[in-house]
Amino acid sequence: MLERLLLIALLLGSALPAQAVEIKDDLGHTTTLVTPPQRIVSLLPSLTETVCELGACARLVGVDRYSNYPAQVNALPKLGGLDDTNVEMIAALRPDVVLVAVSSRVAERLRALGMKVIVLEPKSYRDVQRVLGIVGRVLDVPDAQRVWRHIEAGVAAAAGSVPARARGMRVYYEVAPGLYAAGTVSFMGETLTRLGAGNIIPPELGPFPKINPEFVVKADPALIMIGTRGSEGLAQRPGWQQIAAIRSGRVCVFKPEEGDIMARPGPRMAEAAQIMARCLREKAQ
Repeated sequence: MLERLLLIALLLGSALPAQAVEIKDDLGHTTTLVTPPQRIVSLLPSLTETVCELGACARLVGVDRYSNYPAQVNALPKLGGLDDTNVEMIAALRPDVVLVAVSSRVAERLRALGMKVIVLEPKSYRDVQRVLGIVGRVLDVPDAQRVWRHIEAGVAAAAGSVPARARGMRVYYEVAPGLYAAGTVSFMGETLTRLGAGNIIPPELGPFPKINPEFVVKADPALIMIGTRGSEGLAQRPGWQQIAAIRSGRVCVFKPEEGDIMARPGPRMAEAAQIMARCLREKAQ
């Protein structure tokens, strides 16, 4: 009799729903998840990569147009960008949860349609670690911080590969056309610091400030990092031919696929550090 009662109790217990999880996002909004979501929409590449790195790529049913890694997400419906998100298409996908960037404008519209929305946008190393933890809770992945440990180990290894002659080298990293720079307080700037490089952008200018060309000329960086799109005519910018990096040919031009890795604060940050470290090694010779 006792065995039968125990069996009934176990069966009843297994039928009960998992304990609800409350997720507080970057805008202070709290979302309650009764069970781990099985249909997920991600509208930020770094969040897409985080979901996949945590083993839940198969749960994604749609992504933003810029999410292109890992390769399997390219087969998913593309739902637009920050300014032209296709809300109707998202609704048709019937997601259990939508992961949205802080800079997106659709969070409230999606909530008004009854969808669960979690707003997250990592901008620094600390943010990446925090967001990994939050996404891990959303997905019900117990040890999401294993990804963070991998990132830290990879960045440390990249830093160890930078020779002494490259340390302290003053860098200007142009992250987007129009002279948008990687500031000291951005995750890119933090990577430069960890690699032992200098940064001509002071912390008070913020993470990704738009820079006056004359500022760069006066700062006279010894090394310039830039993407393919912005590199054309670099030496022809007014006054730039006198910059030390231009005169000495110390310019690293990153291919588009490298630019994707370096622009996303997520699981591939160790790879980004390795790309920067290679640049420092090569140009310090």
